[in-house]
Amino acid sequence: MKRIREIAERTQHSIRMKIIVLLLFATTGTICLLLFINNRFLEGYYLISKQTKLENVYFSMCELVQSNKRTDEVALELEGLCQKSNITYIILDANTGVLKPIYYNVNKAQTLQDLVMPYLFGIDNNAVTLKQEENYSIFRNEDNRFSTAFLELYGVEPNMREYMLLRIPLESIRESVDISNRFVAYVGVVVSVLAILISTAMTRRLVQPLMELAELSRKMSNLDFEAKYERHDKDEIGVLGQSMNELSKKLESTISELKSANNELQKDIEQKIQVDEMRKEFLSNVSHELKTPIALIQGYAEGLAEEINEDAQSREFYCEVIMDEANKMNKMVKKLLTLNQLEFGQDQIAMERFDITALLAGVIQSVEILCRQNQITVELKQKEPVFVWGDEYQIEEVITNYISNAIHYAANEKKIVVSLVKNEHTVRVCVFNTGNRIPEEDLDKVWIKFYKVDKARTREYGGSGIGLSIVKAIMEAHHKEYGVRNLENGVEFWFEADSDIGV
Repeated sequence: MKRIREIAERTQHSIRMKIIVLLLFATTGTICLLLFINNRFLEGYYLISKQTKLENVYFSMCELVQSNKRTDEVALELEGLCQKSNITYIILDANTGVLKPIYYNVNKAQTLQDLVMPYLFGIDNNAVTLKQEENYSIFRNEDNRFSTAFLELYGVEPNMREYMLLRIPLESIRESVDISNRFVAYVGVVVSVLAILISTAMTRRLVQPLMELAELSRKMSNLDFEAKYERHDKDEIGVLGQSMNELSKKLESTISELKSANNELQKDIEQKIQVDEMRKEFLSNVSHELKTPIALIQGYAEGLAEEINEDAQSREFYCEVIMDEANKMNKMVKKLLTLNQLEFGQDQIAMERFDITALLAGVIQSVEILCRQNQITVELKQKEPVFVWGDEYQIEEVITNYISNAIHYAANEKKIVVSLVKNEHTVRVCVFNTGNRIPEEDLDKVWIKFYKVDKARTREYGGSGIGLSIVKAIMEAHHKEYGVRNLENGVEFWFEADSDIGV
């Protein structure tokens, strides 16, 4: 029952039903209007038409009577003229002083002659005057014998002194109105049925595309953009369908972009949270790192001030500790300043041509003592000069960070291998150290400032987690590639520089 009620309500408010009802009302309204016009005005229109017809026949009869034709010819033409309009007539000759019918088209001429007398002598015969001219008048008269009405024209032919009476029955007009009304009613029923059938077929063709568009919009509201309007009509509905296809396509693209932007935003938020956490950790580590040297500096400085140890050897030891701790603090501050300048673009790149082999050899030589202390072997495979383009000071910073990082994490064989790979336009510098591999999930994070893969190990050698961040900033400023990868027995960091040959 509920389903039937829903269908009835949907049908009641459907465009198809509205169009059918509207067309049906228009058809029936037109038919009713025609019936009203027929009943109200058709008889009057017929009456005016017949008056005009009587006048035209009257004028034609006057011309015939005045013509010089023979009597039989005139009679024949008068008969043909009046027969077409169903008019009975009589023409009386009054030249002799006695009314004598000379032309008529009825068997009993005396009947019409008797009808002329009331008009001739002004006797009231209940006739209603409809029109009165100089030579003729038109009346509406009732024949009480047969209860019929007639339209009569009484006129005089001035030259010949002949009297004329033309008569046409009005009953045929009334009958015609009734017939016309019945015919319109029958036609109206047929037209109404045809209107319903045609409108049903036409609205089905019209509503079906609209239903498809409604289904398409419903799917679009559910974010289903696979459905398309498949018709290729050239009318307004076809244009609307193609517009909805374009809208669906653009909505799909826009929502896809929004989702991508949302994912990027989510990643940025997560990264921001992660950076905030790393910053907090960094500040905690810096505070811890600074706390120890500051405490040592303060303690040893107080010892010197109070002259706890008077011998020169002890005072020299105190001074060495103070300078060593101050140097560590100085290095940390310098690294922070360097990273800040690189990130804000304050450190301009000075492109120059230099021998990267010599630069590598110099950095390795500067850490030779540290490598011997940690029993680490460093091998530089490239011996011949290789010239590249870049900022020599910044590239030296990258190499120093890579080798320092390799020294701190070298294990097992404790071996570091520095090599060059020459390509067509670039030179790749690789720094490999044996030891533990970096977890795969941390490979992309080692470049994030303040990030530490092994926090305990980093704290052990005093690292701050910003060395590789400096590498990233320098290489991005040079617009060159850099990276890290795990090998079978260790880790390899690399970067690229423009080859002298490529340039």
